Amino acid sequence: MIIHVVQPGDTIYSIAKKYNISPQKIIIDNELATPNVIVPGQTIVILIPSQVHVVKPLDTLASIAQMYDTTTVELLQNNPFIEYADAIFPGDQITIKNTEPKLGTIFVNGYAYPNIDRSVLMKTLPYLTYLSLFTYGITESGELIDIEDEELIRMARDFGVAPLMVISTLTEEGTFSKELAHKILNSEEIQERLIENVFQKLKEKQYHGLDIDFEYVLPEDREVFVDFVKKITERLNKEGFQVFTALAPKISSDQKGLLYEAHDYPAIGDASNRVLLMTYEWGYTYGPAMAVSPIDKVREVLDYAVTEIDKGKIYMGIPNYGYDFILPYVEGESRADSLSNVEAVNLAAKVGANIQYDEKSQSPYFIYFDKQGRQHQVWFEDARSIREKLDAFNEYGFEGVGIWNVMKYFPQKWLVLSSLYDIAKVI
Repeated sequence: MIIHVVQPGDTIYSIAKKYNISPQKIIIDNELATPNVIVPGQTIVILIPSQVHVVKPLDTLASIAQMYDTTTVELLQNNPFIEYADAIFPGDQITIKNTEPKLGTIFVNGYAYPNIDRSVLMKTLPYLTYLSLFTYGITESGELIDIEDEELIRMARDFGVAPLMVISTLTEEGTFSKELAHKILNSEEIQERLIENVFQKLKEKQYHGLDIDFEYVLPEDREVFVDFVKKITERLNKEGFQVFTALAPKISSDQKGLLYEAHDYPAIGDASNRVLLMTYEWGYTYGPAMAVSPIDKVREVLDYAVTEIDKGKIYMGIPNYGYDFILPYVEGESRADSLSNVEAVNLAAKVGANIQYDEKSQSPYFIYFDKQGRQHQVWFEDARSIREKLDAFNEYGFEGVGIWNVMKYFPQKWLVLSSLYDIAKVI
């Protein structure tokens, strides 16, 4: 795998000639909607096959997989142009293997809302180990607020992806309720009802396990939150279900702030089967312009986490989005717009901006002025920043990564990830 950074004067055809590869393959792999318009500073992922099969009449993806002692899912990973397993035609060139050796195995958990575009989900599932469906709500009495997830669970299982049920204290207004968490965590009766309801729902819907996302828990509820995680994990493990718990990105045990204080890394790490470190949102909707997941800040969290939690339990969070910030930042007034990584590059092309790369945060950004004369700064992820995070994952020896979220398809993320690692399957 080669990550080419577009230089002034580059075209897809000149890039293809440089690496002795088909321009069409570059366009298809990177899903370039307007290949004649590329932006200086934009990344292009170059995959060079070491083994190719030319489809013959009567070939199927399954028969090709059997011929080369591989799997249909691996073929889908290596050939993102194949939208469905049976959508291949005579003359198609199927990549069996790429030249770059894999660094090892990675477990990948992707988060999705029930309204995810089904075509996006179909393209994403080959790259996932787990699909976390966000989110079941909880009432004050411990009842669950259902979601329409049956089709997503079926699709996940069709691709060998383990579906995880997510429970959270998120309200209909889109904020986490510390009051709701407090009521649940301080009532044995409500907890027992909630745990039983979760167990029944896991069985009914054929989930693989549970993902707990309780954010902004009151500091005084720190111990009862640990007790709840321990209690629900013990119950569900006995029934064959796994439990993940999401943790705020802390850098010390005594870190202040409502987001952090009740998230006890060693205790919750011991109580859960796995934990997701939410290593993103340094740059956020109401904050000043900066990278969403700057690697220097991420590493501070990882350095602390490995002193408190078994690294084999840790999933490192990776964002799949960026923000368009308006400058100057005014506290309490400024509000950034979220956009996908593909949308960010398209915006740079539209406004004629060159993409820069910040070495400290290992993140791409660009600056432009809108029609009102306001200055904007856009931070997002590209192939380089994804590679940097996956290198950190490998360095620390974690089990997996958690992608927040997979609602928008970002081809380069999956090209980089599947080129570097074999993606684990647990079902």
